[in-house]
Amino acid sequence: AQDMAYLAKLWEFIQRKQKSIAVPSLIFEELPLPQRIIRDLANADTSKISVDSREIHAKLQEFVLEFVPSMQDRLVHYPGERPIFDLYNVEEDIQKALQTRVALKSGGYLMIDQTEAMTTIDVNTGSYVGGRTLEDTVFKTNMEATQVIARQLRLRNLGGIIIIDFIDMQEAQHREEVMSQFERMLERDHAKTKITQVSELGLVEMTRKRTRESLEHLLCESCPTCQGRGYVKTAETVCYEIFREILRYARAFESKSGFTVVAHPSVIDRLLTAEAPAVADLEHFIGRIIKFQVENLYTQEQYDIILS
Repeated sequence: AQDMAYLAKLWEFIQRKQKSIAVPSLIFEELPLPQRIIRDLANADTSKISVDSREIHAKLQEFVLEFVPSMQDRLVHYPGERPIFDLYNVEEDIQKALQTRVALKSGGYLMIDQTEAMTTIDVNTGSYVGGRTLEDTVFKTNMEATQVIARQLRLRNLGGIIIIDFIDMQEAQHREEVMSQFERMLERDHAKTKITQVSELGLVEMTRKRTRESLEHLLCESCPTCQGRGYVKTAETVCYEIFREILRYARAFESKSGFTVVAHPSVIDRLLTAEAPAVADLEHFIGRIIKFQVENLYTQEQYDIILS
């Protein structure tokens, strides 16, 4: 309904502007970021919109007056000298929202792993031992986790399939209380959420509607070294790849010339130390000399084999 009301007002605005401007002129273009934020995120639950730029504040006032008049009294200019991101700890929250581990006040923590297929959230007690019994400790950790998980889903804008592994609870009443509170926490979410079921292993399966890209996808890009895998091959693994590649080259090229291996320093170092006997055996087997050259700009997985 909010989208429909906005689009109807936008269409009226375009029609009025079309009649009053000279030809050719720009009638409408995609809104800048500040206006898009108000259009997409501001709602009845928004208490205040702070803007630290007088110029942007003036433009937003015009936009709000035209399209979202209900936000007019909530739009304020922040004149302070302290950066507005520091004032509201936005920078700190962004850094925390990009980390895999999220600390709980009790001493427990969450592990949040986002992949293309789904997002998994694992709850752990960590250093928290505040309960009278183990069951009490687990229950309190899970109850605190429900609030933090609901906030992290909104903050990171996680969508699609989400699997949550709460710590196993023995008492059925505790499990019901945790699920009941988690459902209440999800009611605050502007995106549609649905808990499908609790599996036999105690995993909570839920979905959250994708509205935009997640925070991680907006602010980050895949690592050029690991290509988003989160890990790289060990130097030992790369050494064995090099040995197999040299064997292929030796069979493909009949010349008696040797080979030069160009690779990352850690790989060359292993070839000259731990793998030195294997290199000697390979040289004897193919009947050619193998030389080595360090290339500091290469990643650990990157190498070249050159005919000497």
